[in-house]
Amino acid sequence: MAKLFLKFEDSVLKEVPLSQNPVTIGRLPDNTIQIDNLAVSGHHAKIYWDAGKYVIEDNNSLNGTYISTARISRQTLKDGDDVVIGKHTISFKDEGFTLLSAQRAPAQQNTPPPMAKLESTVMLDTKQMKERLAGSPPSGSQQGLGIAGAGAARQSSAATADRIGTLTVLNGKTDEREYLLTSKMSVIGKSDMASIKLKGWFAPNMAAIISKRDTGYFIAASEAKIKVKINGEEITGQKPLSDGDTIEVGGVTMAFGFQDLTK
Repeated sequence: MAKLFLKFEDSVLKEVPLSQNPVTIGRLPDNTIQIDNLAVSGHHAKIYWDAGKYVIEDNNSLNGTYISTARISRQTLKDGDDVVIGKHTISFKDEGFTLLSAQRAPAQQNTPPPMAKLESTVMLDTKQMKERLAGSPPSGSQQGLGIAGAGAARQSSAATADRIGTLTVLNGKTDEREYLLTSKMSVIGKSDMASIKLKGWFAPNMAAIISKRDTGYFIAASEAKIKVKINGEEITGQKPLSDGDTIEVGGVTMAFGFQDLTK
């Protein structure tokens, strides 16, 4: 039968036999597989039976879900796949699993404990995470943006076909005054992995992350205690950026725009 093995480094922490019941993965205690780590979102991902196969789907998590080094939004699992969530690995093993065995497997009737107050998920500040985020982001997902956000993303998408995002520093200390956002991920902070480097004793190591996707540019704070403002309003979660937006983060004010590549 098919099983999941939750691992940290070389140690197996938990073994979960699979049936047709969905398996949820995240930091909250109501998940089938709870991973108590700040890099993991409350409800990070789920695995479910669909059309004769097991499928893993990311729940628009901050740090993403990966199979090996490829970031995924939804993907069918194959025997031997290693799902990477934060610093943990979930190995999928399918030893002759059939629909009949799925139907016979006992349903999980665990009553979840009361929901605990969840600290905000933080962005992993590791070389491995930078390499993961530099890869291809999940395609076609505008989950959580809402109607207005999706509209802004579509507007931004039309602009990025022949233009690259830019940041112009209006106020504050940075290593440069202008930046081209050519990478899939641009980190704002004074960390070694930051591409927009903040200066100053109290500047955060990681203040915010700007993601470049097919649908446009998106910004998110690296952790809950960091405040990011767009046009004077504090944001929560990931927000799409539009031409002319003013960003305030880490004591620096910047203007977001586009550089026309056709000129």
